[in-house]
Amino acid sequence: MGLTKEEFAVRGVMFIGVLTAGLAMAAASIAPAFSQTRIGRGATAAAAGDGTKVQESNEWTVGVAGGLLEGTNIRFAAEMAKVLDDRPNLRVLPMVTYGALGNVEDLLYLKGVDVTITSADVLDEFIRNGTIANIKNRLRYICSFYINEMHVYVRPEIKTLQDLAGKKVSFNTVGSAANLTGGIVFDRLHINAQKVFINNSVALEKMRTGEIAGVVHVTGKPTDLFTKYKPEPGFHFLAVPYSANLQDYYLPTKLTSEDYPNLIPPGQSVETIGVPQVLAVYNWPSDTDRYRRVARFVEYFFKRFDQFRHPPFHPKWKEINLASQLPGWTRFQAAEELLAASREPASDAVTKQQFDEWVRSSGRQLNDDEAKQLFEQFRIWVKQRKNPPG
Repeated sequence: MGLTKEEFAVRGVMFIGVLTAGLAMAAASIAPAFSQTRIGRGATAAAAGDGTKVQESNEWTVGVAGGLLEGTNIRFAAEMAKVLDDRPNLRVLPMVTYGALGNVEDLLYLKGVDVTITSADVLDEFIRNGTIANIKNRLRYICSFYINEMHVYVRPEIKTLQDLAGKKVSFNTVGSAANLTGGIVFDRLHINAQKVFINNSVALEKMRTGEIAGVVHVTGKPTDLFTKYKPEPGFHFLAVPYSANLQDYYLPTKLTSEDYPNLIPPGQSVETIGVPQVLAVYNWPSDTDRYRRVARFVEYFFKRFDQFRHPPFHPKWKEINLASQLPGWTRFQAAEELLAASREPASDAVTKQQFDEWVRSSGRQLNDDEAKQLFEQFRIWVKQRKNPPG
């Protein structure tokens, strides 16, 4: 039996009432969750009352772009973090990155990167390619770092670098030191290899199958990539000649059986080249917070540098001379000022030489404390002779 108009109207009103009540209940149950979601998203440290902690955590934190996990640069970045950390006055964050070329781009464009480890030849490469405008004025260096050696590891049929012409050779990943220095060296030596860019740990496995003829790896020796490698019969390192057109940035060096006892026969060595690494920073104006942050890093680095020269730190720290010059680069102002302040005045240097000659002529044997105390007396005596009291 059909509904009358009155009954239909009543039921319609009841349906609307139930629907409204249901929607109200649903809205009530959703509202707290929605509110929690909104509050959760907006509950930053500052909103939670931790604004001071946020400022302290970021104010003196310095990010250091190291390199690939299997490289030497990332170890140096990690070791700097161990020695220089002095929270809340300074915190150093080592970063795994793509390597020499990538590190410069990260320094210029990536938030949180204040210091980078790169190669000495990177500046010239960017200038030559013109990929980054005004690059020479945007970069500064703290000091010249250690030497990264060029490793060229090949299959048995490859006897010289020239044999790699037309062959597939891995230059590690794009942005790496092998990509940079390896590419420059092959171009200058006119070796037209088929360059491929894959992680060299993968490339070594492809060498076993013959898919790749060799790998170019540029990092500080010894590197885990080769020390832990189980060699195939006949696989070997190639010599890299130190020719005249490599003498601007590169140095002659060698890989020895002590570096790689699993790959080089006892007592033998392989000639190669090395490229100096650079501890580089952006050329911040001296009145900026970023400049002050990097300047504090430099201060700690110079003050605690002697700690790096002892175990358990990498032996290549002993190669570094903080005061050495780097051709083509300009030193960071704060680093230059610290070096200038630490240089011995010329007059004191002459006085020390005179003192040493006097000690030798006297035949006296002095320990360090005695020599230091006697030198101070000698220096005062010399000064009084030059400037006698009126």
